[in-house]
Amino acid sequence: MDILAALKQEATKLQQRLKGIQGAITALNGSTHHAPSRTPIVSRNKMNRKRTMSATGRAKISKATKARWAKYRAEKAKKAK
Repeated sequence: MDILAALKQEATKLQQRLKGIQGAITALNGSTHHAPSRTPIVSRNKMNRKRTMSATGRAKISKATKARWAKYRAEKAKKAK
């Protein structure tokens, strides 16, 4: 086997191990390495704007969440009996 090819193969193995170690370190730190940065939403006139949700949208989400929790609590109560 060619020495240069063997060295390249070893370098690839080491890079993979390094990625694994760095992933373990970030997991232990509680942060992600590839977290996307939060950039403000820019409109045509270059002013920063917050995303807003309509009252109807918020009400739908609230209703669905309450229904999910009610179902969860009902199943939990059924299992407790």
